[in-house]
Amino acid sequence: MKDVVIGIDIGGTYTKYGIVDREGKCLDEDFISTGTYQDFDAYIENLNSEIENTYQAIADDLVLKGIGIGAPNGNYYKGTIENAPNLNWKGIIPFVDKFKNYYKDIPVVLTNDANAAALGEMIYGGAKEMKDFVVITLGTGLGSGIIVNGELVYGYSGFAGELGHVNVKLRGRDCGCGRKGCLETYASATGIKRTAFRLMADRTVDSELRKVSYADLSAKMITEAARKGDPIALEAFEHTGKILGSKLADIVAHTSPEAIFLLGGLSQAREFIIEPTKKWLNENLFPIFRNKVKVLLSSLQDKNVAVLGAAALAWKEANTI
Repeated sequence: MKDVVIGIDIGGTYTKYGIVDREGKCLDEDFISTGTYQDFDAYIENLNSEIENTYQAIADDLVLKGIGIGAPNGNYYKGTIENAPNLNWKGIIPFVDKFKNYYKDIPVVLTNDANAAALGEMIYGGAKEMKDFVVITLGTGLGSGIIVNGELVYGYSGFAGELGHVNVKLRGRDCGCGRKGCLETYASATGIKRTAFRLMADRTVDSELRKVSYADLSAKMITEAARKGDPIALEAFEHTGKILGSKLADIVAHTSPEAIFLLGGLSQAREFIIEPTKKWLNENLFPIFRNKVKVLLSSLQDKNVAVLGAAALAWKEANTI
């Protein structure tokens, strides 16, 4: 018999899940839409149904030991999703309590999606030998998971590490959280898109991005344009790296990490986001930290690190890791 857990990554567009063994091998995986569900009960019923179908197809000789969930604004202490700006369900969602209706005798645990990614990096990825590091997820928004002395930092309320919602500009860009000037409105897949359009309004240089509507533009298009030397795309990455690097300097002052890992859609730009982030990080660091902190891409870029992280959380909760 083989012990497995289920890792679930809840995003604003898709919810991905996988059946993961102790070594981090994903035996099967799939996804459902998140964004099309306005009703949470309908969503969770369909999620359970799809997971059950996937699991039962390979269930021979498997023993399910636990379920781990990574979600925006996930509260580890309470098992709730609370006022997540990029999800349709507002208020406090008792996710674990609802999900336990389907899995009464199996441990179910939930945390912030970036925290799950940090666990995945520590257990299965490039941070295996590290005790102090930070993971930054650059997707629709910006999430962060902070590991200090080998343990996730949750803080008193369970929400430590919301770096995406530190302020970078007083009365700046509108954020989905209801505030203005949050870091994720500048340093994220959606943030760089907003930056590119602002630059096109302010600059007269030619750019292939001018042919694309705001609704159709994506971070991937901006990356492809940067690889061709497009001036607007290159300046957009420089601007994004400047803002991100300056705020990462603050987290270095707080936690003194060995490394900062970048993952998520925008990190696929590789050197275009890494190099300006490194430059502006060191430019803004307190001198005793300068050139001591590595900025790295996640080594799990070709895998679903958030699913693996949620699985790692489940293994930890089940005391089998």
